Amino acid sequence: MRFEGTRDYIATEDLQVAVNAAVTLRRPLLVKGEPGTGKTVLAHEIAKAIKAPLIEWHVKSTTKAQQGLYEYDAVARLRDGQLGDERVHDISNYIRKGKLWEAFESPELPVLLIDEIDKADIEFPNDLLLELDRMRFYVYETKQEIEARERPIVVITSNNEKELPDAFLRRCFFHYIKFPDRETMQAIVDVHFPDIQKMLVSKAMDIFYEVREVPGLKKKPSTSELLDWLKLLLHEDMPLEVLQSRDPKTLIPPLHGALLKNEQDVMLFERLAFMSRRQGG
Repeated sequence: MRFEGTRDYIATEDLQVAVNAAVTLRRPLLVKGEPGTGKTVLAHEIAKAIKAPLIEWHVKSTTKAQQGLYEYDAVARLRDGQLGDERVHDISNYIRKGKLWEAFESPELPVLLIDEIDKADIEFPNDLLLELDRMRFYVYETKQEIEARERPIVVITSNNEKELPDAFLRRCFFHYIKFPDRETMQAIVDVHFPDIQKMLVSKAMDIFYEVREVPGLKKKPSTSELLDWLKLLLHEDMPLEVLQSRDPKTLIPPLHGALLKNEQDVMLFERLAFMSRRQGG
């Protein structure tokens, strides 16, 4: 299997190398990068490219590693026991399989996505070390060992909210998705808007990259936000002249709500525009 991107996903050469290396080594692929650079979508596209089932585990701040293996519902068993339900005699009725268990038992080689691992407690990655390394775990309640039929392709994403433990990092193949340069971004836009006017894209990308370079910006707009903005510009039939601003760095872009996602950044652009008008006047 060689991953080369898909029709809907532009994968740079270094990203292709990282995916294929992780698959060859059968080590988890740890993917970091700015929000909106396609980390989560990557797992979907790998699964699509190799026609494999995708198993998704979206991590939250309250997620525990044990939930990825299995959970024992003792409360439900107690309740059923009080009601005289015959199910209580088989403890396996109260074992809920986690996403790792699903991946280990999958009849086909699956792609397992562990999404935003850095959202969870700092101990979360360490608690998964053994299971991801050995690809097996023990269910104490039923006294059975669950072992992977075949090592799944594991994609782990992180937004760098927390530092991950060294022991965990040693077991992963790491790749940082850089923010797309203009040429790569053009290819991404072409995939989503094959018939869009080239001059409109050129002017919009000028503004987009200049917005990203404004000092003091709290949240830089991402690829997904550029695509949303282009979609709005097309829907509103925005005249090209509106984008041909004299100094995009100091003027709020039209439909800026697609690009600027907090009030501090909007106020920053308003101040820049005000200062520009005063200096120009």
